Amino acid sequence: MILGVRHTGIVVRDLEKMKIFYESLGFVEESSNTESGYFIEQVTGIDGVSLDWAKLRAPDGYLIELLNYNHHSETKDIINSNSNKLGISHLAFTVTDIDNICKLILKAGGSLVNSPALSPAGNVRVAYCYDVEGVLLELVELQH
Repeated sequence: MILGVRHTGIVVRDLEKMKIFYESLGFVEESSNTESGYFIEQVTGIDGVSLDWAKLRAPDGYLIELLNYNHHSETKDIINSNSNKLGISHLAFTVTDIDNICKLILKAGGSLVNSPALSPAGNVRVAYCYDVEGVLLELVELQH
């Protein structure tokens, strides 16, 4: 039985750059470490693996884990993922002052898909955007 959501892991190319990006949005680094050896090889299924990770917590307790593989990393170009790609689509965050968060994302090196749009029911404003390594984010601001 699943008891709850523990965290979301994101494999990144530049750990420091991604930490700065998410910290600029209000996440706080909780812990970080470098792992290698039998245990992490067993968990990842990759012989000889070495990776650095940082766990960052949002004000509501949501945790993301940024992982940078020192060996065995993918070398593909960073591209913004499409919202309809198979697999994990996006991370969604409830925000206050969506317009300001969009500005912060641009200032931190991210990009916007759309300016905040009011839902047909008028209960939320929503913007899609990308972090600095192409991960799709959904920002949702509740309307009162």
